[in-house]
Amino acid sequence: MDTASTREYAGKKILELGATNPDLCVVGADLNKSTFTNLFAEKYPDRFFDVGIAEQNMVNIAAGLAASGKIPIVSTFAVFGSTRPMDQLRVGVAQSNLNVKVILTHAGLITGEDGISAQSLEDISLFLSLHSFSVLVPSDAYEAQAAVELAVNTPGPFYIRLSRPETPVLNHENIQLQQGGSNVMVNGSNISIFACGYMVYHAIEAAKILKEQHGISARVVNIYSLNPIDKSIIIKCAKESQFILTAEEHFKYGGLHSLISQIVAQNNPVKVLSVSMNTYAESGTSDELINKYGLNFNSIVEKVLANLS
Repeated sequence: MDTASTREYAGKKILELGATNPDLCVVGADLNKSTFTNLFAEKYPDRFFDVGIAEQNMVNIAAGLAASGKIPIVSTFAVFGSTRPMDQLRVGVAQSNLNVKVILTHAGLITGEDGISAQSLEDISLFLSLHSFSVLVPSDAYEAQAAVELAVNTPGPFYIRLSRPETPVLNHENIQLQQGGSNVMVNGSNISIFACGYMVYHAIEAAKILKEQHGISARVVNIYSLNPIDKSIIIKCAKESQFILTAEEHFKYGGLHSLISQIVAQNNPVKVLSVSMNTYAESGTSDELINKYGLNFNSIVEKVLANLS
């Protein structure tokens, strides 16, 4: 299976959009090569601002640019761009509903050997708590480009969550996303698996194993938009499935599992299981980490088999 980097493809899309949108600008925090916004900086230096290791200033500057009619992209690692400037994101961006696009890389567990301090496992819950933010978690490089295009062309604050390593390519090059959208990646009738980001690949692989080895039909939904979220597909799956399983590279509470559990509880109660993080991790390769902490297709298969009646 082909692989590609969501952060690299997002960086290329930002550069591409810069050619047709003179109001687009980027504010970075000393990690521009790693986020691939250096591509934009080289082509449009008058629209690129690096503030150094000062994430609070980065968000405040972006808010000022947005208030002046520009379309600023905030770019750094997810762990630095979510926790450090939370007050500035809340007061300076979310409460004023400013047109700031927060595009953060190196999210989740698979940050490689960067270790525990670089693993962003709370970022989705933090941005979901900021009421006016749209939250997109693309599953591959092409969805990452589509997410950037959607965010830049849609008024209001956005958060886009990207990974560090190359991940499997699941979609076609010209895919388009929509606010509150989702895509059914595998059709199934027994159970439903909702996944976002890197875990969509593992959900698809788990569905293959369940079908081929156990005769279990699992629907897989790529729920790339978390705010707004596609309530209709969640309710449909709750009505048609023995249970729902959510898979996310994030802590269980406050992320995808919490969102879907709330919607199911209010509309069509059914058991909602979770494959997610439940502890802080450690340093290691991506493969070592996802295997040790159970963020893989084998863990999904085991949880489904343990709960299927």
